[in-house]
Amino acid sequence: MSHPYETLPEDRFWRTAVAERDAMEITGLWKPRHEIRRRTRIVTAGSCFAQHFAKALVARRYRWLDFEPGPAGLTAEQRKDYHYGTFSFRTGNIYTPRMLHQWLSWALTDVPVPEAVWEKDGRFYDPFRPGVEPGGFVSPEELCASRRETLAAIAAAVKGSHVFVFTMGLTEAWQDRATGVEYAVCPGTVAGTFDAEAHGFVNHGFAALMADMTAALRLLFRVNRGLKVLLTVSPVPLTATASGNHVLTATSHSKSLLRAVASELVRAQPRVDYFPSYEIITHPAYRGRFFASNLRSVLPEGVDHVMAQFFRDQAAAFGAVAALPPAPAALVPLPEEAPEPELSEAEELRCEEEILAAFAPDRRHG
Repeated sequence: MSHPYETLPEDRFWRTAVAERDAMEITGLWKPRHEIRRRTRIVTAGSCFAQHFAKALVARRYRWLDFEPGPAGLTAEQRKDYHYGTFSFRTGNIYTPRMLHQWLSWALTDVPVPEAVWEKDGRFYDPFRPGVEPGGFVSPEELCASRRETLAAIAAAVKGSHVFVFTMGLTEAWQDRATGVEYAVCPGTVAGTFDAEAHGFVNHGFAALMADMTAALRLLFRVNRGLKVLLTVSPVPLTATASGNHVLTATSHSKSLLRAVASELVRAQPRVDYFPSYEIITHPAYRGRFFASNLRSVLPEGVDHVMAQFFRDQAAAFGAVAALPPAPAALVPLPEEAPEPELSEAEELRCEEEILAAFAPDRRHG
């Protein structure tokens, strides 16, 4: 052997692994560290794309767990509207590592929960999950009681699961300047009042993202010593940016940082793995075929392809039996139902960040 490249397999070369293949035939993108079986207890949290992941697991009869299923008697549509079954607990979307660390700190330690409440038209909204209660809560007391239920569900989920799947979505966020507490959305968009002196924009850099994710992992592993964490990065572009940059380059900046954080955490943490759903959806090799016409929403065939790769790579690594095809809708247990893979414009409003689209200028009139 004259040099190391002579003995590398074909998947290490662009020509043989990508250029000479149909994109749908590109395989082996993931070398999973940990086996995930049908009975593995899985919980999901994070950005909007995590909703797709949970739905796909349930459809294939994997053991996705819902620790906050909500009151009995709700219809499937009501459960969606009130964010039951969207994630494994009713936090709404957790977009950033800082938000994940906040929720875990409140649920798993004695860190006090902020008393912040937003008001709009006589109704009350949780600044950390403003979209979970359509029309807001009746009173601050009802809001706080509901938040305590969610914190209890988070604690139960961490203690009672084998795999914690977290989808990182954003680096941009809005904070309370005095405390550093991070909100789910900018104050004044869903509810509350924006105050430039009290509320500050932050675009987390690599060091801050790493510190927050490392702190979150430390909490998870302290509470559940057998827990494994599977990271993904949401392929969904930013709805809007307050960074001062074009939204396209702002998206590239945020996703690149999150992807780099994921790689560093996998290198440093044996119990952490990364699944490349981001690459499968966004890479130029796939020519954008998995995006809807708005270039944001991921089409059902994209979700199906991502999950097919997930189960195929698991089987290749651990010799498992190939996953069953998605179950018919009637076979999916109602209490574990998650949103449909393709989100309509109205349904996307369940992703708090999507609400920002309503503030975009109308190019058709001026």
